[in-house]
Amino acid sequence: MTKSYEEEHAKEAFGWAARDSSGVLSPFHFSRRENGEKDVTFKVLYCGICHSDLHMVKNEWGNSTYPLVPGHEIVGVVTEVGSKVEKYKVGDKVGVGCMVGSCRSCDSCANDLENYCPNMILTYASKYYDGTTTYGGYSNVMVADEHFIVRIPDTLPLDAAAPLLCAGITVYSPLKYFGLDKPGLHVGIVGLGGLGHVAVKFAKALGAKVTVISTSPNKRQEAIESLGADSFLVSRDQEQMKAAIGSMDGIIDTVSAVHPLLPLIGLLKPHGKLIMVGAPEKPLELPVFPLLMGRKIIGGSCIGGMKETQEMIDLAAKHNITAEIEVIPIDYVNTAMERLAKADVRYRFVIDVANTMKPADSSS
Repeated sequence: MTKSYEEEHAKEAFGWAARDSSGVLSPFHFSRRENGEKDVTFKVLYCGICHSDLHMVKNEWGNSTYPLVPGHEIVGVVTEVGSKVEKYKVGDKVGVGCMVGSCRSCDSCANDLENYCPNMILTYASKYYDGTTTYGGYSNVMVADEHFIVRIPDTLPLDAAAPLLCAGITVYSPLKYFGLDKPGLHVGIVGLGGLGHVAVKFAKALGAKVTVISTSPNKRQEAIESLGADSFLVSRDQEQMKAAIGSMDGIIDTVSAVHPLLPLIGLLKPHGKLIMVGAPEKPLELPVFPLLMGRKIIGGSCIGGMKETQEMIDLAAKHNITAEIEVIPIDYVNTAMERLAKADVRYRFVIDVANTMKPADSSS
């Protein structure tokens, strides 16, 4: 029988948690472990709201455990470091993304791919080494092993940098791995939401010509004038899609809803790559024949390892890449979830944890 954090740990913490699959969040008292010799404790200042948080609070993927404190786009300032911590000191700006542990010994871990470790420990709703449940960043304090801490450069604003710890690495990693980071390549970005708008910025910073592919014609001006995309395709406009056939070296597909892949495959040049980073709840139809006619590839990618995540954050600082955000108080979080379900956000909610999450407001 596993122990709860309340039974196991002594460091008082406060957050907002979902208690059941209604997904409604409310104040929650719990506790974190004491800072170990390799641990970093930091005061949480901001936490982004990822679409996966919405899936998890409602148990839409079937693996949620309650009470559930979401949040894996967590940034703040270090308040304590363990005796064997080498990379961080009190006062440093840091963050935690989607994971807080891995086995550190498998092939994936040995190759800086902790995100593909079969024993990866997620930042929330997972089991830590001691058998306790992990709680995420909709909370006032975070404790994590220094290996899973990311340094946030001083030039990045913490609120707008927070979403990069999930959305940023989710799109940066496939651009790098699949060779779509070479200047002059033509890269398509499907969907202009939390992932897509950051993907446009990273692809441009890496030197690509970028085309946004969207069902929403009203996003054209935003894509080109605000985010720097070179062109815009309305995916429901058959004439536009036909004119762009065979023009792209690669496509990053950020859409989490069920959608047809055939038109996207048609946009690829021979040897082109369609990379899925969105996670539709139902299987997509895979037409094979158009893959054969051009030796095209459909692949997938899930976040990135710790080394690559730090690389992504450092590149973001160099090119001034941040997420477009709407900062909210914690007591707005349930409304934010409702709006997120309707894609009514431009483009990422970020909770102002430090200024709006007060333990005195709660009854647990």
